[in-house]
Formats: sequence, structure tokens, C-alpha cells
Amino acid sequence: QQQHFSLADCDVMGFDLDHTLCRYHLPQSAGLIYDSFAQYLVTEKGYDKDLLTLAPDSLDFCCKGLVLDIEEGNFLKLAEDGTVLRASHGTKSMTSEEILEIYGRREWKHFNTVSGMVSRSAKYYLYDNYFDLPGALLCARVVDSLDRHDGQKKYDFWKDMVAAIQHNYKISAFKEDCGTYFPEVKKNPDKYLQRCPESVKKWLKQLKSAGKILLLITSSHSDYCRLLCEYILGNDFEEYFDIVITNALKPGFFSHTPNQRPFRTLENDEEQEALLSLDKPGWYSQGNAIQLYELLKKMTGKLDPKVVYFGDSMHSDIFPAHHYSNWETVFILEELLGDKATVPAETESEPLEKKGKYEGDQPQAPYFVSKQWSSFFVDRLPGLENAEETLVRTWSCRCISAYSTIAIPSLEAIADLPLDYRFTRFSSNSSATAGYYPSPPRELLPNEESVTMK
Repeated sequence: QQQHFSLADCDVMGFDLDHTLCRYHLPQSAGLIYDSFAQYLVTEKGYDKDLLTLAPDSLDFCCKGLVLDIEEGNFLKLAEDGTVLRASHGTKSMTSEEILEIYGRREWKHFNTVSGMVSRSAKYYLYDNYFDLPGALLCARVVDSLDRHDGQKKYDFWKDMVAAIQHNYKISAFKEDCGTYFPEVKKNPDKYLQRCPESVKKWLKQLKSAGKILLLITSSHSDYCRLLCEYILGNDFEEYFDIVITNALKPGFFSHTPNQRPFRTLENDEEQEALLSLDKPGWYSQGNAIQLYELLKKMTGKLDPKVVYFGDSMHSDIFPAHHYSNWETVFILEELLGDKATVPAETESEPLEKKGKYEGDQPQAPYFVSKQWSSFFVDRLPGLENAEETLVRTWSCRCISAYSTIAIPSLEAIADLPLDYRFTRFSSNSSATAGYYPSPPRELLPNEESVTMK
């Protein structure tokens, strides 16, 4: 496999919408998502009212890559070989001793199913994107609350959590103003959404004028998609794309066959009858990658047009597009901004007047760098004191180099590059950090600069 990857070589560019083309103001959207699930659990399912109050720093619990062991009420951060690096019971961190006692130095019992990304299961849930993450904090607080009240050993709150998610995000929720989430985003889009930078809009147009076919493939329903796109791109947003696919129900879009998941047309945001084949560009609902690819062959006049897909979820975008469709994948990973966005350390010791200037113009450390869970990319093995040999990559980090072609912090990071810019791709024969652009996370660099883990 060649070492380099260039967008110029791709015939088709596919984009996920949420957290890829459409960036959110994370602390605000996290608070809203938390709130929308909590309201439901308290009002509909009779959970403790305390769940409705959210301490400002409690979102620190949210860290991509956590796995919830549903029956035990434990959250786990896994190493690439499946051993447990950190864990919490509810929101409370476990000590190294507790981790070793419960989980040992062995691969976590469900790791083989998780690591194939095959399924969501009744036994665990994988938190891998910003729509899910606030739910992790809520589940952790539910465990704390159940422990306080009934000292349970096995937990049964998950069905209620699933109901909360469905209530807020179901297909008709936007239209019916149902739940807390959609009504609030409709009322205050600028509080939650970031407009698409001019550089990215220009880049999309440039891709199109270079003859590329542009796809938008999102699991959001058409009405929410329209709200987002009009806000971030403008009323002419449909001109940016050849094909728009909403309610794509990823990862099933990639893994299902045409008869399991046919395309449907839309009228007034209502899905119409199933299509036997996909014959022309346009706006569709549901569908599958197999029939989409047949249309792309027709549109490009090539036997095997090369597709690249940009997305932010390993589970729904990157793994399935790579694994089932053999597409190139660009992983959007805001965690790569983690190094840049924190206040420089040397200001710590300065007098307060001087420090003040950073509070205003310097972004606060983004909430995606969690103090409780530490780095998304690496961590120490629990229990051993001599740290040198025991820094290991997380499972999330291994997935990035296994399933993505390259990883970038945002589309903006590459929008000004020439179309034929040659990225070094992640591949078995290059270093583990090769595919990160513009630069790998500091924690993965072997030298002294690498950050010391607290």
C-alpha cells in the first residue's frame, strides 16, 4: 500500500454532518444534551431530581472512548490490548488496586466483541461521539444515585436511558417539537452551532469545480439537516452537494444490503416508498453504500471510483466505511486541538493581573481534555510505579491508526492546502503517528517533550 494519500486522487468526497461539517459549541451543546436526557428520566421515569442540576465542572467526566459496563455500573478506559487502564464506578474513580482486583491484568471480558466494533450490546455501551457523551455523565450520576438509595449490585437503568435517547432524537421529534433538544436548537441556533468557516465553503466549491462528486451522508433526519445546513452554509447549501442522504442510520448504511436498507425518496420530510435502485443524484433517506456505489460508478464513468469519507465517529463513520466499503477515511478528531487550546503553563506563576488577559482571549481548556480520564491517546498501566515501560496506547488510539487514512482536528485544518497535497497515511509500515495532520498529539511523541501523565 502506498505511503501517501491525496484528495486529488479521489473521485468522490463524502461528508458526515454533525461534528464534521457542522461544528458545535461543545460546552453548550453538551449541557443541552445532558439536560434533554435528564429531564426525561426525572419527569417520565421518576429518577432523582438532583440529576437535573449540573455542576459546571462535572462535564469533565465526558471523555471519548469510554465503555460503560452496563450491569456493573462501571466506566472503563481500555488499552489497545483490552486491559483496563482507568475505571470509575458511577462518577467515582477506582483506585489501581480496585481495578486490578476486579479486572486483573487480563483483557476485559467483552473486548473481543467491542474491538470488532461489531455490535452495540445489552451488556456495554461505547461512547465515541459528542452526541452520546453527555449521556455517559448522566448514567454515571444515575449509578451514584441508585447506590445512595438502594445499594444495588446489578443495574437496570439502561432501558430508561435508551428511551430518553429515542424520545429526544426520534425521527418525528424535530417536527413535533418533542423533547428538550430540537426545540432549543431551533430557538437558539447560534448558541449551539458554529457557522462553517469561509475557507471550508470555498474548499467545498473548489472540490466541486475540480470535478469531484460531493456527498452528504448523515444519520440526522432531513428537517434537522436542513436547519443545520442553512445555518452553517446558507440557504443555497444544496448546491454544494450532488447527493444528500439523511436518516442514513449509520453504521447500518455501510453494513446492510440493499434489501435490508433500501433508499427512500422524501416529500415534505416524510419518507416515501422504497426505491429498487438509485438512478440519479438528489436527496434521499436511509439507503445503503452498495447501491450508492453503483450510482457513483455511473456518475464517474469508472469501474471503481475512489471514495473518501470524512466523519467524527469511529463506530458509525470511520470503521464501517473502511471495513465494509473499503473507502478512504478521514477521521475528524477535535482532541487533536487539546494541546493548542490550553493556557500556556508559564502563565501559572505570574501575578493575577497578568493572568487575567488569558482568561479573555485564550480559550479555556476545551472540555474534551478530561482531568479524570486523562489523555485520549495514551495512559499508564494501573498499579506499577516505575512509569517508564508502562505508558501504553489506548484502544481508541489504536482504532485511529487501524481504520482511518488520516486524522485531522477539523476540515478547516486542510481547507487551504492544495488539492494534490500528499498526506502521509496511517499504515502498517509507517510509525504510529504518521497519519495525524498537522501534527501528532504530543503524548504520542517518544521524546522528553511528551507530556507527563498525572
